[in-house]
Amino acid sequence: MSVVCRDVRREAFAEASRFRGEFYECLTARRDELFELTDALLCVDGPVVSPVDLTLVPEHRRGHGALYGALNRGRIDVDRLRNLLAGMPLPRFDGGRLVLAVDVSPWLRSDAPCSADRLFCHVYGRAKSASQFIPGWPYSFIAVLAPGATSWTSILDVLRLGPEDDATAVTAAQLRAVVERLVAVGQWTPGDPDVTIVMDAGYDVTRLAWVLRDLPVELVGRIRSDRVMRCPAPSRKEWDLAHPLGGRPPKHGPEFRFAKPETWPHAAITTVTDTVNYGKAEAQAWDRVHPRLTHRSAWLEHDGELPIVEGTLVRLKIEHLSKDREAPPVWLWSSKTGAAPADVDLWWQVFLRRFDLEHTFRFGKQTLGWTTPKIRTPEAADRWTWLVVVAHTQLRLARPLAADLRRPWEKPTKPERLTPARVRRGFRNIRAHLLYPARVPQPRGTGPGRPPGSKNRRPAPRYDVGKTVKRPETLKAIGRPGRSW
Repeated sequence: MSVVCRDVRREAFAEASRFRGEFYECLTARRDELFELTDALLCVDGPVVSPVDLTLVPEHRRGHGALYGALNRGRIDVDRLRNLLAGMPLPRFDGGRLVLAVDVSPWLRSDAPCSADRLFCHVYGRAKSASQFIPGWPYSFIAVLAPGATSWTSILDVLRLGPEDDATAVTAAQLRAVVERLVAVGQWTPGDPDVTIVMDAGYDVTRLAWVLRDLPVELVGRIRSDRVMRCPAPSRKEWDLAHPLGGRPPKHGPEFRFAKPETWPHAAITTVTDTVNYGKAEAQAWDRVHPRLTHRSAWLEHDGELPIVEGTLVRLKIEHLSKDREAPPVWLWSSKTGAAPADVDLWWQVFLRRFDLEHTFRFGKQTLGWTTPKIRTPEAADRWTWLVVVAHTQLRLARPLAADLRRPWEKPTKPERLTPARVRRGFRNIRAHLLYPARVPQPRGTGPGRPPGSKNRRPAPRYDVGKTVKRPETLKAIGRPGRSW
């Protein structure tokens, strides 16, 4: 066993050192400062309170001026870094299946009128009616989920949504690029299970399924409980038998109203699973259920006849939530048809694992200080965001090497159950044995700065908040009058 442990540790050290060397090559300007800033993120004691405080960490050998210069004028080869993240060892579910989760997390900047490209970000409150819209930078994350209850995810890509972006089109392009990178680096090969992509109700899962239909993926998304979909239309033979006088068969079957059980046909699949925290979980599935599309929103500029995007509709009902709270049913839609009972159980289980991404957001904001800096330009915010992503990836690679440096009031934890925060406590000891390609700093003294008493004669411009492009909503608005169905 000791030989096996030594081999595992040796491989973990080699993998972490290789990642650090490749990351250093992705830095094309101010690379030494950016590299040391990432190490300071990992080695500072406690949460990151302010970026300038990182310059006081022993692992950061440069001054505070170098920090601001790197964030404002540094450069990162993002495409190369994305390929590097896609080539890292990734967690998989049964059968070697990759499960991706996509979600948006905002960097709120309500007090930054001189920062460009801010949007109104939806923020939830503690009460149901306490949600509000706050100016900030929304970032779209794509991460690989791990099986089982864990607070670890593997971030593959992050993209800031701008005022001119169409969220659905940008998400589709981002997902396509991630999947193509996974295929290019050999994470998916022909014969492997399709990559499962999980998302919440804020995404148009049927539109994304149609746009990404040429990729080896299956999409699983939550659907609002007030939706109305359509059952599959009867076949030509069934229609002729029911209507001997002839006639054109309908494109869609009868309505499937989520709020009216009397409109539900008999479920094709029903599974019951005993869970530890939620009691019995009952899942009902209906095959070939699809929405009735219209020429609106993302389908406004679709050429030709609107498609019928069929999938599998799943209704999940559990006995109770934590503290015996009542649990409303959850509706899921998958782009796969002809599903088996094992597929239905996999879909609702990976949807529950999607919430692991919330742990990553909380760790990035509360511990690594992702949204702590008062950065003015969105380009500098992008650089800082990528440094946080790289820091999180290094913690994941150092997980087999970390010891449980627990506080006296904390319970002992098994090595395989260490959280990112506990791994970070011992990263300073691990770092001493890893590759360190940054060069020794060459002090040049402080710059002259602005002369004392002089005024700033170049005031920063102020920017409005919100979308800058208003998209048409009807066919008439784009010069294509016609029916909407």
